[in-house]
Amino acid sequence: MDEGCLLCSADRLTDWHLEDGDCWVADCIVCMTPMIVWRIHGLPDPQLERAMLGRLEQVATARYGDGFWVDPERRRIPDHWHAHARPAGGFFDPRSTLFESWEEGEGHEGGDPASADGSSAGAGSPPSPGKVNE
Repeated sequence: MDEGCLLCSADRLTDWHLEDGDCWVADCIVCMTPMIVWRIHGLPDPQLERAMLGRLEQVATARYGDGFWVDPERRRIPDHWHAHARPAGGFFDPRSTLFESWEEGEGHEGGDPASADGSSAGAGSPPSPGKVNE
């Protein structure tokens, strides 16, 4: 556990959907999409990562049906494994206060909408259609 890590502290600031010995899934405080977080600070082995992503997909399917994509990029907290399930063709959940500006095209300018300085150009874009669960 890293005392300065927001994911390690696991404060219940939003709705939680799943919790077990390996991970938890809750709505992200920034984008309000389901986000899975490994309980251990660091990066898991590939087999555990696949298993945890399966748990995220269960929660995402309950929310979005088959219309979602898994975003594995760790933008704000790169050294603690987590991933987001985002609605197909989008970045923010409609419940997010940032959803409308993103949908109107304002969020597409300047790179990554989750980056404080917009330095990750294009990182907020959904993957190619082959990677979307539709």
